[in-house]
Amino acid sequence: MNIDNIKKQFPIFNNKVHNNDLVYLDSANSSQKPQVVVDRIYDFYTKEFSNVGRSVHYLAVAATNLYENTRSMMQKYINAKDPNEIVFTKGATEAINLVANTFGQKFLEEGDEILLTELEHHSNYVPWHYLRKLKGIKINFAEINNDGEITIESIEKSITPKTKMIAITHLSNVTGAILPIKEITSLAHSKNIPILIDGCQGAPHLKLDMQDIDCDFYAISCHKMYGPTGLGVLYAKKKWLEALPPYQGGGGMIREVKKEGISFGDLPNKYEAGTMATAQVIAFGESIKFLNQIGIENIEKHESELTKYGEEVLRKNNSVKLVGNPKNKGSVLSFTLDGIHAHDIATILDEDGVAIRAGHHCCQILHDKLGLTATARASLGVYNTKEDLDKLNESINNCKKIFDR
Repeated sequence: MNIDNIKKQFPIFNNKVHNNDLVYLDSANSSQKPQVVVDRIYDFYTKEFSNVGRSVHYLAVAATNLYENTRSMMQKYINAKDPNEIVFTKGATEAINLVANTFGQKFLEEGDEILLTELEHHSNYVPWHYLRKLKGIKINFAEINNDGEITIESIEKSITPKTKMIAITHLSNVTGAILPIKEITSLAHSKNIPILIDGCQGAPHLKLDMQDIDCDFYAISCHKMYGPTGLGVLYAKKKWLEALPPYQGGGGMIREVKKEGISFGDLPNKYEAGTMATAQVIAFGESIKFLNQIGIENIEKHESELTKYGEEVLRKNNSVKLVGNPKNKGSVLSFTLDGIHAHDIATILDEDGVAIRAGHHCCQILHDKLGLTATARASLGVYNTKEDLDKLNESINNCKKIFDR
C-alpha cells in the first residue's frame, strides 16, 4: 500500500487546520471521503438525477439501475446470498431500530429478554430500551473482563431460557475489542436465538462474510466506510425479511392499495419506503470500489500495524493510560491523561491540527463500568501513518506542558 497515494485521493487533506497539516484521527466517528465519492454525488445531481423505481423515462430507468447496482456490489462485498438481503436505510441507527421495532412487534412479549453487552453503543441499546418501556421486556448485559473484552463465556452465562435476541457490537468503538462474533452466532443458533451484529466499526476495518459469520442481522454505517452521510445498510437473512412486518409505510413499499386493505411489495422494497437517498447510494458504490481496489486484507494489515505502533508510543508516554487491552484489537486508541479532562485534551490537540474525539463516545454504560466520565479517542483510517501517531504523541506532550503535568 502506498499511503501517500491513497491520502492524495482525499481532498480534505489539502486544507490546513490552525495553520497546521490536518492529522485526522477520528475515523471511528466518521471517515473522510475520497474524491471519487464526492465527484459521483456531483455527477449524479448534474447529469443523471431522477427518482428511482417510479418512472419509465430514460433518467429514471438509468438511476434505478445505478441504485440497484450498488445493492449488488454490497451483496458481493459482504458475501450475502441474495441482493434482496441488502436493505438501504438512513444509517446503522435506523437499521437497528428497524430490527428492534419489527422483531419486537411480532415476536416479543412481556418478560422476554434481550441480551446486549457492556460495550454497546447507545444506538444498540436505546431501541431495545423503547421495547422495555413499551412491551415490558428485560435487557441483560454480558459483562466485560479486565481487558475490556467480551468473551464467549460471558455471553453463554448471560443467556437464559427467556433470551429472544442477542444484539452485540462487532468491534468496540472504545476499547477496540473485536468480538468473536462467529462463535457467538454459533452459540446463539444452538439455542435457537437470532443475533444482530452492530457492524459500524467492523465493516470499515474487517473482512466480512455473512455466509461464514451466519448472523441473522448486520447493521452498517456507510459514512464510516468512506461513503456519504445519511446512508446505512441492513443485511438480514431473507427468511427474516419475509417474516417481519414493514418498518415504515409509504410509496415504494407497497404492491397494491385499496380502501379495504394494502399488500406490500417484494423484498427489499418492503423496507424501503419513500424517496430513498439515491445520490448517496450511487456514490457509495464508489466507496465499495475504493475499498476493493486497496483490498480489505491490506487495510486490516496496515491498520493493525498502526494500532500496535500507537499503543507502543502512548505506553511510553508518562501519564497516558490506554483504555482496554483486548487480545484481538481494532484500530481504536482510547486513553486518559492524568489530571486533564478529555475535552481539554481534544481542544489543545485541535490547535495542533490533530483531530480526535472526546467524551463517552455514546458508550456511557461502559464508561460508568470503567469509572470514567470521559476518554480521549484516536481512531485510524486507511489514510493514517506512523507520522500521524508521532504527531498525536507530540501534541499530548504539548498538552501536558500547558497543564504542567
